[in-house]
Amino acid sequence: MNGYQRVNAALQSEPSDQVPIMLHNFMLSARESGYTMEQFRNDPEVIAESFIRSVETYQYDGILVDIDTATLAGALGVPIEFMEDDPATSFLGCLDPLKDVAKLPSPDIGAYKHIQIWLEAVAKLKSHFGDEIFIRGNCDQAPFSLASMMRSPQEWFMDLIRAPELALDLLEYCTDAVCQFVALMSQTGAHMISNGDSPAGPELISPEMYRKFALPFEKRVVEAAHKYELPYALHICGNTGAILDDMLNTGADAFELDYKTDIQLAQETYAGKATLIGNIDPVGVLQQGSPELIATTTRKLLEVFVDTPGFILNAGCAIPADTPHENIKTMIDTARNFKRSF
Repeated sequence: MNGYQRVNAALQSEPSDQVPIMLHNFMLSARESGYTMEQFRNDPEVIAESFIRSVETYQYDGILVDIDTATLAGALGVPIEFMEDDPATSFLGCLDPLKDVAKLPSPDIGAYKHIQIWLEAVAKLKSHFGDEIFIRGNCDQAPFSLASMMRSPQEWFMDLIRAPELALDLLEYCTDAVCQFVALMSQTGAHMISNGDSPAGPELISPEMYRKFALPFEKRVVEAAHKYELPYALHICGNTGAILDDMLNTGADAFELDYKTDIQLAQETYAGKATLIGNIDPVGVLQQGSPELIATTTRKLLEVFVDTPGFILNAGCAIPADTPHENIKTMIDTARNFKRSF
């Protein structure tokens, strides 16, 4: 089986010859190819070249095409700080006061330079690999996360309490923008769509708030991906144990879980219902751990899914740029040598 076939089998909960591997490694790919994040984010050729080199180096199965963590926010007018050798970030919102949400122009994210670069990079990777390597076109932030950037996180979490109806209006606006990105990504040839809704988890909002302010809008993004007959993966940071059942109600095909989530609980919740992606600690284990720790941690994770085909090995979040080469290789070699019971 090739990489595309392995990842696709996991999404269908069907057996494959080896554990499929899809890394969240955009920062590492850029660094190992000799590029700064500034060079990486501004050139689709550089993005494609970096991921191609990474696949050739490590022989993994699926590429998660991520570039920055504030691209959609920038497309909607949020002031963005473009870091030389870190992902772009935002500290200030662009919507103050919240009541001005009614005055916002309709989103038109396709006109934004960094959206176009992202899409072109995915298209180049699909052209290069065809159906040999699985291409997951990440579409940056999901609606809840995007709204937090438009207001700034501190204001946004107060909005949920002080002005919930206006907060819902902003989420509607953000959902339109996210769905635009999904529609554009569907034209690149990507095999899968995904988003991150990092601040929507129980470490920052209650499960009740998640069900009101995040889940309905995540569900609409999933539906948008399914309209284009593409599977969809959702990532939420932190320990998501309290909302695992709720996340399943989004209709997503796969969930990329943070290392803080109890993976045994997740396996019990999702087996036969959705595919799990993750969830090795990207810092404490992959970046800072010894080869022995990495091999042991990887084996323990794989043993949880020894008889569960709906699993894709990855870190629990983005892999740091300075993660040692031998650490990634150890994780991959351990997975390649692991024997499952089907």
